[in-house]
Amino acid sequence: MRKYPIPVFLALYSLLLIQCNQGGNRRNTISLNGTWQIAEGKKDIIPPVFNHTIPVPGQILLAEPAFENAAPDVPDRNSPDMSPNDYYPQQDSLRDAYWYRRMINIPKSIPDIAILKVGKAMFGTKVFVNGTFAGEHLPSFTPGYFDLKNYLEKGDNELVIAVGSCRNSLPADVPDGFDYEKQRYISGIFDNVDLILSGSPFIRNVQVAPDINKMEARVQTTLFNSNGSAGSKVTFIIKEAKTGVIAGEYTTEKISFNENSEKVVDIVIPITNCTLWSPENPFLYTLEVSTSSDNYKTRFGMREFKFDPVTHQGMLNGKPYFLRGTNITLYRFFEDTLCGSLPWNYDWVRKMHKKFKEDMFWNSYRNCIGFPPEEWYNIADEEGFLIQDEFPIWYGAPDWNTWIKKLDAENLAEEYREWMQERWNHPSVVIWDSNNETLLTEPSIDSAIAKVRPLDLSGRSWDNSYSTHREANDIFESHPYHYSNPNFKLKDMAKASIIPQGNNHKNPETHPVIINEYGWLWLNRDSRPTTLTKKLYENLLGKSSTPEERWEAYARYTAAETEFWRCHRQVAGVLHFTALGYDRPDGQTCDNWIDVANLVWEPQFYKYVRDAFAPVGLMIDFWDESVSKGTKKRIPVIIINDLEKEWSGMVSFRLLKDDKAVQEKQLSLLIKGYGRSESGFTMNSVSESGNYTIEVTLVNTPSGNIKSIRKFRI
Repeated sequence: MRKYPIPVFLALYSLLLIQCNQGGNRRNTISLNGTWQIAEGKKDIIPPVFNHTIPVPGQILLAEPAFENAAPDVPDRNSPDMSPNDYYPQQDSLRDAYWYRRMINIPKSIPDIAILKVGKAMFGTKVFVNGTFAGEHLPSFTPGYFDLKNYLEKGDNELVIAVGSCRNSLPADVPDGFDYEKQRYISGIFDNVDLILSGSPFIRNVQVAPDINKMEARVQTTLFNSNGSAGSKVTFIIKEAKTGVIAGEYTTEKISFNENSEKVVDIVIPITNCTLWSPENPFLYTLEVSTSSDNYKTRFGMREFKFDPVTHQGMLNGKPYFLRGTNITLYRFFEDTLCGSLPWNYDWVRKMHKKFKEDMFWNSYRNCIGFPPEEWYNIADEEGFLIQDEFPIWYGAPDWNTWIKKLDAENLAEEYREWMQERWNHPSVVIWDSNNETLLTEPSIDSAIAKVRPLDLSGRSWDNSYSTHREANDIFESHPYHYSNPNFKLKDMAKASIIPQGNNHKNPETHPVIINEYGWLWLNRDSRPTTLTKKLYENLLGKSSTPEERWEAYARYTAAETEFWRCHRQVAGVLHFTALGYDRPDGQTCDNWIDVANLVWEPQFYKYVRDAFAPVGLMIDFWDESVSKGTKKRIPVIIINDLEKEWSGMVSFRLLKDDKAVQEKQLSLLIKGYGRSESGFTMNSVSESGNYTIEVTLVNTPSGNIKSIRKFRI
């Protein structure tokens, strides 16, 4: 084993030494998370000295002492002298790779199965054990599995993992996480690292496909035998996750294996007293699978999510379900100066999920242009969210982008397969999203989806963004950015089509539509417009607007557009963009926290947008920004009910001038479950000039008093 002249780390060495205690031939999964040694260097030469430390999981910016110019900026794409060939690449002139190192002590002989799992690592992963190369995994966003059986020794072992320093570390045909609106691409091992020790036959993968109509679960298990001929029964036990009560069992006959052979066991297990999973009741089961030499445990939920072929609305467990939600752009947040270790502080992550649901009534979100650490999905399962899981591909379309990434369909299909296998037992994951706003000249994404679609026994829908290759249950992705036109005003919503577009192709109105981006009203956390919204706010408010004016406009306009898309019922989901992003002086987008570490909403956003997402909600369908004196106006109101239970109550109308009510009216309303109702009020003529506010309130809904607000001048 190689020796290193690093006496400064002798004390640390003892902390890094992992005692891998094996219990018989059963599976022993050892977490290698924690503090590692790290160094920078060439891509193929293990450094002689490791004089930095870093937490795993995490990103390279967390190393101590810090590396010089880690994750160098890419050129500004808005610079007039920049061509695509200048700002697409990311070069790191100071190093080719970062090298992680730690020690592992295995007190017994190495078992039949010894696999290292590296959850996610940018940009490409190489593994060395005791100085010997043990394997490579190029993808950055899916797990790498490395067979270490022939490399580990009884006793002390040195484990070294190299990751590329930048996007250019990867071959040209491998997805690299490019994002038009990112400035830094940050290397590092950013998900769990585990050593899996087991006997053989080994349980390689388990997929659970719920059947809620029959109250049973189909379980497909892939088994691998590395030894000579072997035989084993396979036992399956389903339990309620919280109580441990057994809900189903199954044991196969003895299965025979040849050496180095793989077999698939496909069974169905009835579930006693079956409880369905939903965001409102995120009830989880565990499945334990055992052979004579291995055991495996996973979680799942009994739920079905698809789209009605006629209405194109979402159907959760056989009932209509409207997606209200947001986006998480975690890879943008990685470059935020306040990011630090927050993405791996799972108390913080759980708190954010709770605030999504309790504060904003969100039941869903898109992981936009990238996947978070796997624990985020466990939290989403437990807290109850529906996830559109988007693979980090964003390369644009030929009519607005002259540089097109060439992806290999076979390689991409393999990455999609790795992604699906890691994710398919999570009840929170309901849509496979293959890319964002991408249409390649070569149909590599279409081909890759076709190769892997049959692997998912649950038959989830796919979102293929700008492609027209869709199956009946697939998504039409819509990004109807009204305010990308800096001259757009709120009054223009009166003429806006209720049929959402916002795609490279026209909405065929034959598929479910999810709006997972809209608005184009972003402000940085200090209220400054982003690079995309500076001209917009000058047109809306003038060049001397105050922070308060900008916050109020952002929130009120976002709320009004949210109401517009929800209340016209032409879409299956409305997902705000974005709940977590970066705050950069030269950034394009941002989120809505004024204190991201403590998860404090910007107050105006909370005030207006919260009500716009209420399950029993409304829209004032009135968009005039000025009204003539002495004019009587009909004020249309649309009320919607996302819930199964009907709602009846009072709807109040107030016309306010300088926060004082000058007109007040009420009406009673009953709206059926999943219903939509049109009503309204007559606003009597007003003779006094000034600024006025129309406020319509649903009184005492399940979410409290819910308001829609419009402002105008007489």
